[in-house]
Amino acid sequence: MAKTKKTETEQPVRGGSLFAYAPAPESPAAAGEIATGYGHFIGGEFVDSSGSEALKTVNPATEQVLAEFAQGTEEDVDRAVRAARKAFADWSALPGSERAKYLFRIARIVQERSRELAVLESIDNGKPIRETRDVDLPLVAAHFFYYAGWADKLDFAGYGPNPRPLGVAAQVIPWNFPLLMLAWKVAPALATGNTVVLKPAETTPLTALRFAEICRQAGLPKGVVNIVTGDGRTGAALTAHPDVNKVAFTGSTPVGRSIARQLAGTRTKLSLELGGKAANIVFDDAPLDQAVEGIVDGIFFNQGHVCCAGSRLLVQESVQDELLDALKRRMGTLRVGDPLDKNTDVGAINSAAQLARITELAAAGEQEGAERWAPECELPGAGYWFRPTLFTGVSQAHRIAREEIFGPVLSVLTFRTPAEAVEKANNTPYGLSAGIWTEKGSRILWMANRLRAGVVWANTFNKFDPTSPFGGYKESGYGREGGRHGLEAYLDV
Repeated sequence: MAKTKKTETEQPVRGGSLFAYAPAPESPAAAGEIATGYGHFIGGEFVDSSGSEALKTVNPATEQVLAEFAQGTEEDVDRAVRAARKAFADWSALPGSERAKYLFRIARIVQERSRELAVLESIDNGKPIRETRDVDLPLVAAHFFYYAGWADKLDFAGYGPNPRPLGVAAQVIPWNFPLLMLAWKVAPALATGNTVVLKPAETTPLTALRFAEICRQAGLPKGVVNIVTGDGRTGAALTAHPDVNKVAFTGSTPVGRSIARQLAGTRTKLSLELGGKAANIVFDDAPLDQAVEGIVDGIFFNQGHVCCAGSRLLVQESVQDELLDALKRRMGTLRVGDPLDKNTDVGAINSAAQLARITELAAAGEQEGAERWAPECELPGAGYWFRPTLFTGVSQAHRIAREEIFGPVLSVLTFRTPAEAVEKANNTPYGLSAGIWTEKGSRILWMANRLRAGVVWANTFNKFDPTSPFGGYKESGYGREGGRHGLEAYLDV
């Protein structure tokens, strides 16, 4: 086949492609109007905080301030819990089919406003628009559709006849998937007849506040969903409130431990989805090109801001060189930059604090003797950025193999036998997820039965569905979200 003759307008780009990408920016105006300041959403209305302190949320790609929002006080939290308690009697008394109508309505509005929400999420979080548009928002709508379907079928969910809601659910969500984590928690809580007080992360409050508008647009009864913004002080006041019946927390393991200690001996039901240090295991018979795509998706999706990220690559020694050569070629094609450009693969790190954490751990990897590699790429002058990075020569004693980095950093270890792979994969205090790449179905089953991980993917990674439960073992928390199992957390069974 003859090669195409290169013209003057065609430029070779990093990764060896003949043609350069033209910018394909999404308009930030599609996010709609962002107010200069926000209060809390309590009792179906936006209200001022009882305190005077305000926090700022910034665009991680530009460091520009997007809006100010209220720092929730104990009084604000108490108001929200009282509003949720007041709404609980009527909401829980509704037939499941009536509650389902509200959830279906919310799901349809999310779909109708998906472009707006996707752009707003990218601006506030830093993740690429193609991820918010093609992954986050479809899953948000799918979770509300899915749990709307369960609302009138709770008698058949396997939790006994006439299962009852718990009451007021306190929900604290992280900054890596702000709107999706909201959907994971709010949808099953409402379907089962509970009311909610939600605290979004302090670096990404905007889509939660926009969701409050959606609740009003859907005609959701006042007080069923309440949103109180603020930092960890607000979250601590919420999880410690004596009139909440359920606490659902997604975030760091140290904070999860603190909440567990706080609620020990009480009757408050608790579920925790915490950190992870997942092993992505590649055997010598694996389809290597497919595995490379799974490795890239496993660690560089959402800038590595994923608790179940495949941050430890375990590769069988006989294919290590071939796999790493292919992986480096693929990493060389990743486009790092403007999250609103539809060509972008890796967006901005969410905050200056998280960038400092990633930088510190990557430096520790070098200091401890691992070999660092990253593709050449020019990073924007403003914002928080980190190149996709690969470490080889890593041992299990290295910090980068033990600690959750929560960034686009991959540690490579090797193994010779399946038993050694299992031993190394399980040699972590975490147990959230794992990946297996092999053509042998029997090996997949053998490995999955021995890996101490809540989710085990086979010949894929980072695949989510609202019908499938998600959660961890050990220091990755307990309880399940998603699927029929996700109903149990909000029912008195």
